[in-house]
Amino acid sequence: MFLRSGLTELNNHLIYPDWYLISDHALLIVTIPIMDENINSTRFSIAKNSEEETSFIKDVSSLIRNLDVSNLSDINRLENIVNSLALNIEYAWEKNFKLINISRHSKSWWNNECNQCLRIYRTSRSLEDWKIFRKTVKTTKWSFFYLKIQEISNKK
Repeated sequence: MFLRSGLTELNNHLIYPDWYLISDHALLIVTIPIMDENINSTRFSIAKNSEEETSFIKDVSSLIRNLDVSNLSDINRLENIVNSLALNIEYAWEKNFKLINISRHSKSWWNNECNQCLRIYRTSRSLEDWKIFRKTVKTTKWSFFYLKIQEISNKK
């Protein structure tokens, strides 16, 4: 086996010349350390069925409703209107989005109700609030995965 000199990560090897069977090759064991790497990524999102989503939809709807398309005589005016609409939609998005950290521990079923119950429990630390939080989490998980199962079964 050839190893680069000075490479300490792969120099953790053992040769067992007494362990060969009918072959003339000796058993070589190399220990390669693999570090657990947690890669977090972020994205901008608007939570489904939230106040922010309602506000974003309302803003975009009013933008579309208030478009002045009465004087579309050439391509330049159309481009100006489309660019203006795009900028205004981007502004409405930036006004309502939230930065979300996605990690391997993220829970796609978690919602605002879970957040609220957890916040209530953390402030009170009462057993009753803990039970309410656990029941909310259980119900939320159940409904989320039930919908996922329905969605998969309807696709098939």
